[in-house]
Amino acid sequence: MKPLIGISTYLEESTAWGVWELPAALLPAGYPRLVQRSGGTAVMLPPDDPDAAASVVARLDGVVIAGGPDVEPVRYGAAADPRTGPPARERDVWELALIEAALASGTPLLGICRGMQLLNVSLGGTLVQHVDGHSSPVAGSFASHPVKPVPRTRYGALVPEEFAVPTHHHQTVDRLGAGLTVSAFAADGTVEAVELPDPRPVLGVQWHPEMGEDTRVMSWLVRAASVHAASGHAASERASSDEAASGRAASEPAGRVRGGAARQ
Repeated sequence: MKPLIGISTYLEESTAWGVWELPAALLPAGYPRLVQRSGGTAVMLPPDDPDAAASVVARLDGVVIAGGPDVEPVRYGAAADPRTGPPARERDVWELALIEAALASGTPLLGICRGMQLLNVSLGGTLVQHVDGHSSPVAGSFASHPVKPVPRTRYGALVPEEFAVPTHHHQTVDRLGAGLTVSAFAADGTVEAVELPDPRPVLGVQWHPEMGEDTRVMSWLVRAASVHAASGHAASERASSDEAASGRAASEPAGRVRGGAARQ
């Protein structure tokens, strides 16, 4: 069975398709397609009650926090820069809850662009609210620049060479969150990937792998999700077996055990 990968979504007040113009939870198709090309099954996770995040993540094998609007600066104790975009508070609250649940449960986690920034914030880090040179001057298109891996990191093992990535962002990591390690940089020193050390399956990338052809980052998540699913299913099967055994024992007459031997 393919691992089930949940991907957070946009929540837009007005979106047009066909004859309709309605509020919509949406996601660029590149995200689920990349999951599928990498061997997983994708499901969408639109903003919801943050109290439900732990139960949602418990049903998943892996989580992707997708790109999107700027993280509201109040989340990391800063005043908004004039160049910071309008907040997406429902997404911030929901996605922070998803990250917390994934970290608590050991569920493999990949943050993409905004998702990497939110991962950093969730662990107590801060953001630079504006950088130049990491987005295209043409609206609706992506820029490209090389990213250099840091040796002896998870990302460095996945992509050992300098690699050009599709990019569109104007914010990035400033102070690192607790436990995070930088695993890639851009030529200007911008942090391009962060991760938690093994065995915790957590990686964030500042670019948009769903807009390219390289599957190595998402394939890592799907492989980690497969391992998580196998260990989870094994634990679930043991728990179900124990529960069933307890139920059978409870239903047997007093003074007897399975197999008919008398209690001493």
